[in-house]
Amino acid sequence: MTERVTSFGAELRRMRMEAGLSLAQLGELLHYSKGHLSKIENGSKSPSPELARMSADERCGTQLSDAALSAKGSLLSLAPVQSSETQLPEAHSDDDEVWLMNLSDSGTSWFHPVDRREALAMTTSSLLGFGLSAQGLSATAREPTALEVFRGLFDQFRSLGQTASPGAVLPPVIAQIHVLRGLSSRAPAGLRDEFLVLGARFAEYAGWMAQESGNDQAALWWTEKAVQMAAAGNDRDLAAYALVRRALVTLYREDATQTVRLARQAQVSPETPRRILGLAAQREAQGHALAGDHKACMESLERARDLLDDASEAGHGPALGSVNLPDPVATVTGWCLYELGRPKDASEILDAEVARISPRALRSRARFGTRRALAHAAAGQIEHACALTGELLPITEVVSSATIATDLRRLARMLARWHTNPAVRELYPALTASLSTPEV
Repeated sequence: MTERVTSFGAELRRMRMEAGLSLAQLGELLHYSKGHLSKIENGSKSPSPELARMSADERCGTQLSDAALSAKGSLLSLAPVQSSETQLPEAHSDDDEVWLMNLSDSGTSWFHPVDRREALAMTTSSLLGFGLSAQGLSATAREPTALEVFRGLFDQFRSLGQTASPGAVLPPVIAQIHVLRGLSSRAPAGLRDEFLVLGARFAEYAGWMAQESGNDQAALWWTEKAVQMAAAGNDRDLAAYALVRRALVTLYREDATQTVRLARQAQVSPETPRRILGLAAQREAQGHALAGDHKACMESLERARDLLDDASEAGHGPALGSVNLPDPVATVTGWCLYELGRPKDASEILDAEVARISPRALRSRARFGTRRALAHAAAGQIEHACALTGELLPITEVVSSATIATDLRRLARMLARWHTNPAVRELYPALTASLSTPEV
C-alpha cells in the first residue's frame, strides 16, 4: 500500500512538471488545494479514489501529459486499492432453527433466527403468543395452483422492491419464505423441490433487500439460506449466483481484489447456466474497474455480453439478477467507465441507458441515475450534475438504499470542491440532509 501511494505521487509529480504546471495550477485543474496535492506527491497522504479518477481523466491528462492518454489510466492503476484482507460477515445457519420477528407500530422490525429449544423456552417463560393453526397446510402443498400463486407473489414483491424501502419489503418476504419452507415439508415429491427452489429465490431476494437496508451480515445470512434451500430442492446453480451476490458486498466495500476473486469463482464450472456466468462476468468487470484495470474490465464486459446474449432461461422460474435494465451490459459499462476515470464516456452511455429504464423502476433509476450524476460532475458539468441530483433525491428517499447512498456520499464529497458554485450551494443542503436524516 505504501509503495503504491509513493508511486502514485511520484508519477503525478512527473506528469505535472512535464506539463509545466505548478501545484497551484494543478490544484485549480483538479479542484484540490495546493497543500493537499503536495502531500499526495510526496507520498505522505494516500490519494482518494476520486482524485485518482480525476487525475486519470483524459481532460486532465491532456493538460498533464500526452503520455497519460496513451497509457489509458496509468495513474489510476497506481492508486492504492482496498486490501483484500477485508473479512465478510459469516453467514451462520442451523437446520433446527426457529425464526422470530418483531414488528412495531413505528414500522421498524427485527428478525432473529434462534435454536428451537431456546424459542420454546422464550415462548413459555416470557412471550404471550397467539397460535396459528397449520390446518390444511398439507392439502395446500398438494395443490399445484398454490405454487403458481406464490410465483406471482414473488414477482409482485420484486416490483414492490423497486418502489418502496427495504423496511416495507423484508417482513412480508420473510413471511413467504417461512410459509414456503413449511409447505415444502408437506408437499408430495413432485412439488417439494419446486416449493424449496421458489423459497430459495425469496431468500436470495431477502438478502438483496437486507443489503439495501445497510445490513451486510443479514444479506449474507439470507444468501446462504437461499443456497441451502435451493440445494435441498436439487438446484445447485444458486450456489454460483450466491458468489456473485457476495461479490456485490465486497464491491460496495471498494474491495476490488475480493470482488474479482468471488466473481471468477462463480465462473469455474462450465455447467453453470450462461446467465449466471454472464452476471458473474459483469461483476468481475466492476471489480477490475475498481482496481483501475481497463483492459481486464473491457474483456470481462465483452464476455458478459456474449454470455447474456446467448443465455436461454432454463425452467420457468424468475430470472436471476436485474430485470429492469434494457441493456444491462451497456449500463454496467457506463458504471465501469466512471471508475476507470473516463467520466465523459460514462455520462454519455448512462444518459442513454437511464432514459430507457421504466419510470416505475425507481430503485434502478435512482441507482444508475446517481452514477450518471457522478459522471457528469467528474466531467466538469457541475450545473447539470446538480440538476440531475435534485431530480433524484425524492426517489432516493422513497427507496431508502444503503448502496445508492454510497454513491450519493461520493457525489457530496465531489461537489463540495465546487462549494462556491451557485448550483452546488442551492443543492447541497438537500443533498446532505438526504444522507443524514434518519428514517422514521
